[in-house]
Amino acid sequence: MSSATDNVNFDQQGLVPVIAQDVHTGETLMLAYANREAVERTLESGEAHYYSRSRNELWRKGATSGNTQRVVEVRIDCDGDTLLYKVEPRGPACHTGEKSCFFKTLAGKGVGVAVGEFRAEGDFGAMVRELAGTIAQRHQDMPEGSYTAELIGRGTGRVAQKVGEEAVELVVAALEDERIAEEAADLVYHLLVLLEERSVSIEDVGRVLRERHG
Repeated sequence: MSSATDNVNFDQQGLVPVIAQDVHTGETLMLAYANREAVERTLESGEAHYYSRSRNELWRKGATSGNTQRVVEVRIDCDGDTLLYKVEPRGPACHTGEKSCFFKTLAGKGVGVAVGEFRAEGDFGAMVRELAGTIAQRHQDMPEGSYTAELIGRGTGRVAQKVGEEAVELVVAALEDERIAEEAADLVYHLLVLLEERSVSIEDVGRVLRERHG
């Protein structure tokens, strides 16, 4: 009986490179490898599975960190030797806490951009995603001295209370016509902390907005 994986040209080690792409933004998140079993488990479960060449074992993305990837679609290239997972990520893809593993810019002759120099400062959506990724990493590591970790550690009630306080401060700022941007930034941050604490991703929120407003 034929299987979808029969169309995949695995290399001599039985692996195929897999590119993970954010299905909503089109951003490239990471490059990993998968063997036949990893691809089959991905297709069966709808969760991204890969194969670790360093550990020589199958792994599910987010099994330890919680930064899972729900696979919406699996595509194969024209030669059959590369796969594309179009995913809805929960949390950052990169172990550094960055949303994408491709957050550095290669410097070199004819490039002229230093590593980490190029960022779209006006891209509010990108900044929110990056902040959400940082918050998720703080939640995972719970480092001592981190305000985010301390806040999450105090539970939903306290985080929700902070969101309420920040919302009131924004309303007051708006009525007095001062510090609106600063108070709005505080509200966005605390809202993202609440979403993380309640295991709700910004992609979940975005999906609701798309359903409501097209």
